[in-house]
Amino acid sequence: MMSLRAIARSAPRVLARPSTLRAASAAVLRTAARPSFVATQKVSAAFSTSAFRRAPAGEVDEELASKLTSELEFETSVKEGETLPASIKDFLENGQFELTDVPGQQDVFLTRTFGNEKITVSFSIADLSSFQEQNFEDDALADEQDFEDISSGRDGKSGANDLAEEADEDLEGQDTDAMPCRLNIVVEKPNKGALNVEAIAQDGTIVVENVYYYKDAKLAHSANPDAVHAAQDAYPGPAFGSLDEDLQILLERYLEERGITPALALFVPDYMDMKEQKEYLAWLENVKGFVEA
Repeated sequence: MMSLRAIARSAPRVLARPSTLRAASAAVLRTAARPSFVATQKVSAAFSTSAFRRAPAGEVDEELASKLTSELEFETSVKEGETLPASIKDFLENGQFELTDVPGQQDVFLTRTFGNEKITVSFSIADLSSFQEQNFEDDALADEQDFEDISSGRDGKSGANDLAEEADEDLEGQDTDAMPCRLNIVVEKPNKGALNVEAIAQDGTIVVENVYYYKDAKLAHSANPDAVHAAQDAYPGPAFGSLDEDLQILLERYLEERGITPALALFVPDYMDMKEQKEYLAWLENVKGFVEA
């Protein structure tokens, strides 16, 4: 027979056994249930993924891709019929500047050396958008003025004829008006700083607007915020048009000796137009590829 001490030691274990069995049973049940739960998860995941993959594209995607394709075909056909402008061909073949044009970037750089000087000329196709927006605003104001003229009494056939003639004159003027292209010209000398010239290229002419001098050449063309701030704080010099006329002429001749010539003034607008067309084609292709992906 078991002693009372033995009974006392074994009693808690015996009494505890039912709860242990219940816990074990629960564990077994949980373990047994787990595979079906995981399987359910897998089935659900597989179902949702396949459903997502089979989901149709947006209603507009196909129409948008078709329109982009049509636009690409049109722009490509226009480009195929064009020839390289003589201003670009002559400048690149006979000029002394090295061209840096990175696809996808708005800015274009021309660089050369002149003695111990490094000369950089930069321009941006962003000016095209600004020019077009300004023309659009000017046209809108002109149309509004025409409407006011008609409302105030310039109506009837004579008024309509006058407006038609004005519209024809505007169209003719658009063919002759050249877009002003902003140039940023930097002339650097080792340990001597730099001259920074702001100019406009238009109608085969270079028009100087401002001439700055920086002791630190980095201030002339650095995009670093600190450099930009320091450049803004520097004394800008007087407006170019307020300088003595002989001094203006000599500064213009100084730039011309370094390649800032009428040939450059003809090259820049034509090259900007050509680059903008190339970037637009690339943009159409990229957007089309994204929509169709």
